[in-house]
Amino acid sequence: MKYTITIPEQFPAMSVKELLEDYFLIPRKIRHFLRTKKHVLVNRQIVHWQSKIQAGARIELTFDEEDYPEKIIPWGKSELVQVLYEDEHLIVVNKPEGMKTHGNDPTEIALLNHVSAYVQQTCYVVHRLDKETSGAILFAKNPFILPILNRLLEDKVISREYLALCQGRFPENTQTITDKIGRHRHDRRKRVIDPQKGQTAITHITRLKALGKTSLVACRLETGRTHQIRVHLSYHGHAIVGDPLYSHIVADRLMLHAHKLTFTHPFTLETISVQASSTSFEKGLRNR
Repeated sequence: MKYTITIPEQFPAMSVKELLEDYFLIPRKIRHFLRTKKHVLVNRQIVHWQSKIQAGARIELTFDEEDYPEKIIPWGKSELVQVLYEDEHLIVVNKPEGMKTHGNDPTEIALLNHVSAYVQQTCYVVHRLDKETSGAILFAKNPFILPILNRLLEDKVISREYLALCQGRFPENTQTITDKIGRHRHDRRKRVIDPQKGQTAITHITRLKALGKTSLVACRLETGRTHQIRVHLSYHGHAIVGDPLYSHIVADRLMLHAHKLTFTHPFTLETISVQASSTSFEKGLRNR
């Protein structure tokens, strides 16, 4: 694998060593191979690793197969993939409801397999959507960028906004739910509010409009716990319509949709913002 990255103007000053270690997060063993094999070029020249990187510089990285061994998975159907954004390193697609992000065993076919078939190489999950949830989801197209995207997620600079139709009326235009979430004692599928042993979970809610006895809200995640929006809304008396685990209101689907995904591209520093539509979600709104 060979990648050429042009350093943008607003990139922070750093050395070649800092770029590879602190920004690209390349493991020590692979950095050693890059150095000994002279597989790092700056403007097509071999440079000292303490040399400073200048804006506009072209960084060429060559990885051998043993650096990042390819993980082989069965490919799915490329025609099932709806692309929202794509470049050499990453791809954002619109996941339909009723499809898993990835399989539970190596032979199970899920969205990851379909995306890999579309890209014609094994892709990697950056974040997940529940099987019942539709919308924008990000995948890495190579193992080089995967840890960089994972760090962006951990640093909370990948913004994920959802639309949810939930029961009842919201008394406030905006609110933030911070209840900790843990596992259900008796049902492994479920999560519960657990103030003592639960993990920190933060969901920002904005009321959009009332639809009969339900409300359409926008939810922005600050953390990414399993079933976070579903558990938070249900605990506060606003279970999502059609939720098979946390709601008694029946619908054709779970009325939760990952509407918008926004992040800064780690290589170009451009803002990438995509919006995903869902015919079934919009139909569910019209039926209220």
